[in-house]
Amino acid sequence: MKQPAGLSKLAFLSLGVLAVLVGTVTVFGPNIRKLNGASAEALVGRDDYGSGSAMQNRQFQRKSLKTFGDSAYGDSSEAPVAARAQAQAPAAPAPSSAVNRLKAERAEPVTSSNTHTAERPNPFTLTTEDRFSTFAVDVDTASYALFRRYVSEGGMPPRESIRVEEWVNYFRYRYPSPEQGDFRVDLEGAPSPFTPGRHLVKVGLQGRTLAKSQRKPTHLVFLVDTSGSMSSPDKLPLAQKAMKLMVDGLNESDTVALVTYAGSVRDVLPPTPASQREQLFAAIDSLTSGGGTAMGDGLELAYRHAAKKAGSKNVARVIVLTDGDTNLGRNLTAESMLESVQGYVKEGVTLSTIGLGMGNYRDDLMERLANKGNGNCFYIDSEREARRVFQERLAGTLEVIAQDVKVQVEFDPTAVRGYRLLGYENRAIADKDFRNDKVDAGEIGAGHTVTALYEVELAGEGPLVATVRVRAKKPGGVEAAEQSFSLKRGQLHSALGQASANLRFAAAVAGTADILRGAPQAGDWSLATAESLAEGSVDGMSDRAEFLGLLRMVRERHATSVARGVPY
Repeated sequence: MKQPAGLSKLAFLSLGVLAVLVGTVTVFGPNIRKLNGASAEALVGRDDYGSGSAMQNRQFQRKSLKTFGDSAYGDSSEAPVAARAQAQAPAAPAPSSAVNRLKAERAEPVTSSNTHTAERPNPFTLTTEDRFSTFAVDVDTASYALFRRYVSEGGMPPRESIRVEEWVNYFRYRYPSPEQGDFRVDLEGAPSPFTPGRHLVKVGLQGRTLAKSQRKPTHLVFLVDTSGSMSSPDKLPLAQKAMKLMVDGLNESDTVALVTYAGSVRDVLPPTPASQREQLFAAIDSLTSGGGTAMGDGLELAYRHAAKKAGSKNVARVIVLTDGDTNLGRNLTAESMLESVQGYVKEGVTLSTIGLGMGNYRDDLMERLANKGNGNCFYIDSEREARRVFQERLAGTLEVIAQDVKVQVEFDPTAVRGYRLLGYENRAIADKDFRNDKVDAGEIGAGHTVTALYEVELAGEGPLVATVRVRAKKPGGVEAAEQSFSLKRGQLHSALGQASANLRFAAAVAGTADILRGAPQAGDWSLATAESLAEGSVDGMSDRAEFLGLLRMVRERHATSVARGVPY
């Protein structure tokens, strides 16, 4: 039957109005915000992590059972997604089947832009469902250094590049030094500045320091990418400066070997005493870039050299300096590369991955290699950062004082209704594996600090908030020792202003990172609050002052984008 013309016109008009409304919300929705601070949704545009309003209403979620050290995909239902940094586009879908997953793992993608791996932010968890939170420590700092470079050059970091724990652990905290043993635990709690009615609980670890004369004999193998992609000034030339800085900080009895890889692998210099600086510097200066990138082959040769000096009384470490691109050789994925050297890893050879450059930087590959190689991951964006990593913090970069370090926090359901760990998503360990000493975890270097923040919701009158257990092995050890610490309700500060500068600054950094990565639980958090916290907790430290300056830049850019009516 033919419908009346008036009804058709009315339907057409309704559809037109609806289309205009949808377009308006799409374009201007993220900017309908107060200018006193940017929220997570305002900065990232939308929430790809959660499930709509359920996440925004902070419904409690069940945490993932993924364990640190699993494959790149872990046990979670969705695979982390490699994302291009130049345009903050939605992440690519995860492989939908075992066949697709196998195809995805056959080779690392060759990219013309930076590549990162997205992780789902930890959800809030009810203590009645799971009162345990277990993770491996992390002392990597690459994610924060990348943030600094993006912002300093007028941009913003893609949220896939933001790992909260690497931002927080970039900074030094004034924790008490251990009176005995390898590290000391510092616990603290105070009302959250971001969410009324919730508290922040800080778990801090301080590793023992070592004087230069106390360090074990060190045997380094520099593995340097000299492929064509390393020609820019912020890549190979900066790597050469970084290596010289490290050589200057070594003891005279330490040795250095130099291996390069491009289209092929080359032994440039056999193990040479650090005292022979002229010979070492000449070898470093002789490096030039050109050719393909056979990283896997180079890694195997470097490990073979380092293993000759491995032992409980020595430090044997491979230091890879690269933009992370790899497109030649037998081993093209992080998994295949580490599988080829796993025997050397078990013998005690450790790994540092040093990321360089922009444009085709493989942040995802560098972090995975460091995680599986019992090592650490840094990003060098300047000679100043090279000096920080290779001179000021050389002992921590080189020498592990505790390995397979796991932290398990048990929240008392009579005092805590729910909790959320900020960051450490790809360091998660299954609760049942906390005392399984065969399960890999993280390492702490000499003088390193490790900080983790929890957002908790108190409930009831229980006197004990949480029991914190730390389990770790001696370097080269097989059996771990365990320590236990308690945080009681009476130890919580009644006001944030009573908390230490350590807690307040860590909260500012973690809050900023959570907002910029679009964490659903930080949907209404404010950068203005983070800035206020940072202002009051710089505590005379230059790196904290630098963060405050970067945070102000981020806020100014957001305000400008809102004023122009353009989504940030």
